[in-house]
Amino acid sequence: MRQKKMIIAALAAMLLAIPAMVQSKKGEAAKKAQTLEVSFDYQRQAGPGSNQYAVWIENEKGDVVKTLFVTSYTTKGRARGGEQPKRGYIVRPACVPTWVKTVKADEKTDQQLDAVTGATPQAGGTQTYVWDFTDEQGKAVPQGNYKVVVEATMFFDSDIIYSGTFSTKDKEGDVKLTSTLTKEDEQHKNMVTNVKAVLK
Repeated sequence: MRQKKMIIAALAAMLLAIPAMVQSKKGEAAKKAQTLEVSFDYQRQAGPGSNQYAVWIENEKGDVVKTLFVTSYTTKGRARGGEQPKRGYIVRPACVPTWVKTVKADEKTDQQLDAVTGATPQAGGTQTYVWDFTDEQGKAVPQGNYKVVVEATMFFDSDIIYSGTFSTKDKEGDVKLTSTLTKEDEQHKNMVTNVKAVLK
């Protein structure tokens, strides 16, 4: 009888310990984020006036902390007929206009823009960009709230923006994104889809 009671007591103790173990594992899984990963599915579109996008981070004041990527036509343009190329956003003002305005592109040198510029993807696929909580000088940003923004010019003045706010103190997990569209464009709507921002 005594042995039976001891077994029951041992089983009860184990059952009581299970919730604590589960809670402990949950706590271990929810670590403080070290980076922000931004990804989306990209499909290159036919014709001019498309395929331009930018990914950047803003602070609470709305200032650009760091541009993670902007397509090369936006900042470098394209040489035509032997002429010196002009920045794409000057030739085509509808080219990622929110990024151009927010980053104050006109005040940036070619070297500053080159540092964040990359070739427009020639083939479709998932594009991924990672922010390590540093500014454009490579210094760690202050603790606080930030906003991630993805802007895609789908076709001339058809522009879509995905954005979401988060904190450097947040745990690992998804950042909720919302989107705004300037003009419907059924033909080019699949240029940028499945946009995600994940704290890791």
